[in-house]
Amino acid sequence: MINLYCIRPKGFNIGNDVIFLALNHFIRNAFKETVNIISLPATGKYEAQKKSGLTPQTIYEINQYGRGLIIGGGNLYENGELEINPVALKALEVPLMLFSLSRGRIYNRNLDMVDRTDVMSDEKIIMLNKKATLSLSRDLATKRYIDSLGCNNIAGGCPTLFINEIPQHLIPLSEESKTDALISIRTSTLMSIPVYYQFKVRDDIVKIIDYLKSRRYKNIKFLCHDHRDIPFAASFLDVDYFYTEDVYTYLTFLKNTRLNITYRLHSFLPCLSFDIPAIKISYDERALSMLETIGMGEWNINMLKMNVIEEVISRINSLDRLNKLKEEYKLSIWKQFRETIINNFNIFALKVNNLNT
Repeated sequence: MINLYCIRPKGFNIGNDVIFLALNHFIRNAFKETVNIISLPATGKYEAQKKSGLTPQTIYEINQYGRGLIIGGGNLYENGELEINPVALKALEVPLMLFSLSRGRIYNRNLDMVDRTDVMSDEKIIMLNKKATLSLSRDLATKRYIDSLGCNNIAGGCPTLFINEIPQHLIPLSEESKTDALISIRTSTLMSIPVYYQFKVRDDIVKIIDYLKSRRYKNIKFLCHDHRDIPFAASFLDVDYFYTEDVYTYLTFLKNTRLNITYRLHSFLPCLSFDIPAIKISYDERALSMLETIGMGEWNINMLKMNVIEEVISRINSLDRLNKLKEEYKLSIWKQFRETIINNFNIFALKVNNLNT
């Protein structure tokens, strides 16, 4: 039996669980046998337990019982949430794969792109990449940055773009839970954007709801990815909200809506995969670059540079354009990323199977 360890972001955001579900799919296809996938949090700050990250305790356990280690996918380069002990990392004895990691900048008050204050240091990024057998960056901006540090890496995309390939455990929904429109929200005060734009988010959402109602979208609900979104969602008295910690229930909500207007990357990508009409509103480089990477940049709405209401209305009135973009990129860019993910997991499986043989 093969034990694979996966150190990944957990935290509050269910998007991390969607990534992990898709990651599992590609792991199992590559190994073509039963594997034990042992998931550990990238940081212990959200967990009662202290076993997390690349620490002496976790590396010792991985060396004792594991045959391989995957770090990712997620935003671990950019948000200071991967604990790294350099001495412990140096002692790692099994193949290491960095998978679908991103490093994105944010807008400052002058609307210039700047590094986050909690970004991983270049020294640690280099250390990880030099130790890795394989390094797949999620998007082009991340790849360019890792390239600038002199580290080998390739653009690998995000596995959630292929979530439709996974056998779906759909949850029975009442008719009331099948929506005409979902708005996947993020609490504005948790967005790393200038304060003026944080306050503007609520007004934008109110106007989007009014327009949806004028277009006869009747059953409109919010989708919370994080329990910290609940107070923000509850402040809208005339719109109810969904919250779940179960990834299959979450995906069921996405599959049972006519339209998803989303501030969240990991509701947009699954909707592309499920052929659910979706409109993405972005506010930082990780989302902007991810959509550029998969060819969907022209469909994206940069909320700090564009008129959100005008752009949402334009896209609602031209959903056929979204269908054309998807049909074009499914057979080109998306197909290439899928092959890249499959090929690199096959390489990783070979390295793991050759360990100690």
